Amino acid sequence: MFNSLSGRLIILTTIFVMIAEVLIFVPSIARFREDYLNNKLERAQIASLALLADDMLDGELEKELLENAGVFNVVLRRDQVRQLVLSSDMPQAIAATYDMRDNSAVVLIRDALARFVSPQNEVIRVIGAPVRDAGLLIEITMETDPLRMTMIDYGIRILILSAVISVITASLLFVAMRALLLKPIKRVVGDMQNYAAAPEDARRIIVPSASVTELREAEEALQKLETDLTQALRQKERLAQLGSAVSKISHDLRNILTSAQLFTDRIEMSEDPTVKRMAPKLVGSITRAVHLCESTLAFGKAEEPSPTLTRLALRDLVDEVIDGEVLAIGDHDVEIVCKVPAMMMVRADPEQLYRVIANLMRNARQAITATSQPGQINIEGREDAGAWYVDVADTGPGLPPKAQEFLFAPFQGGARKGGSGLGLAISAELVKGHGGILDLAWTGPDGTCFTITLPKGDGTLPDRQLDT
Repeated sequence: MFNSLSGRLIILTTIFVMIAEVLIFVPSIARFREDYLNNKLERAQIASLALLADDMLDGELEKELLENAGVFNVVLRRDQVRQLVLSSDMPQAIAATYDMRDNSAVVLIRDALARFVSPQNEVIRVIGAPVRDAGLLIEITMETDPLRMTMIDYGIRILILSAVISVITASLLFVAMRALLLKPIKRVVGDMQNYAAAPEDARRIIVPSASVTELREAEEALQKLETDLTQALRQKERLAQLGSAVSKISHDLRNILTSAQLFTDRIEMSEDPTVKRMAPKLVGSITRAVHLCESTLAFGKAEEPSPTLTRLALRDLVDEVIDGEVLAIGDHDVEIVCKVPAMMMVRADPEQLYRVIANLMRNARQAITATSQPGQINIEGREDAGAWYVDVADTGPGLPPKAQEFLFAPFQGGARKGGSGLGLAISAELVKGHGGILDLAWTGPDGTCFTITLPKGDGTLPDRQLDT
């Protein structure tokens, strides 16, 4: 029972109600004792009226009056004169005196608890004010045992009533909490278990229906979490299928390119000047394609191969990329400007850095040509004491908001219609493998600029930059 929320709820409710009843019981028993003693004083005062009416009472009548009042002696103080009105023999000496005329709540509670727990029968003196101002004070002597027995009987009745109230209150509260809270929580748990059985099934996503504000917020948060998880699982499944497909395509494409490589070797032996000038570039492009197929084209594998870092002239690499892009530009009015210093050397994997710059330049070219307006692509290289920087900027229309939100996410960050969004994701992963970052420097109606940052030395850039 302690392991369930409902069981703990009913037990704790019963305990708390009992504590509240105990807190009520203590002042109640004190008030009961006070009323009991005041009642004894009133009855003693009424018994004393017989003597005031007739100065001479026989012993039997006096004894009967004292027994009816439940006291041994009655003393009245009238006109500053203390008068023993009724008296009888006392079984023992007076043990304590209690003045009921001016007692604080603390004193009444203290005296009541002391009498409640003390089993010894004693004779006590009780002083009070006569009713209707029939004198200055009245004193009585009485036994404590009847008082204690009456207090115990009253206390038992109070405790039984408290227990009944506790059980009824706890039961009502349990029923209310079960209907308003426990059942909705169990329903949410059931929805979670149902979703966990098949998280790819969008029909199992929870539909918020709780009327309680806090539960409604929890259901809405759970709905968003399950929706995001379902989409992520579907995307991972598509990526897995893509990896399998790319592996098969790469295997066949590698064989085709290998044959093409053999033909280009023959072309290199041609004596035609144009052929001799273009053949090395063709051979280099086919060689890169073969290597790319052998590594199963980025996302076909679980991860990109580690870069092989070497010192290379950045200007030569950029010029090689530009040569390929110039052919792709064709009749479009797009100018490519290279501002990379001729002597600038960087440490990087030539093939991977080529792919990164080629991806950025291709995106820039496609952004400009899609507008059918003239444009320019600028490639600039710079460095400082800690890193090398390569800026690829264009004068295109800028990136749309959705592309900026999922910039480096595969299949989500495509900026043009028909684009897969893989290019930037692959480029970012390749740069990260160098310990650097690929960052969107700026974008807007005047164009877009991406910055490649490669660290110098053996270290990497700070983590805060790598999270960009």
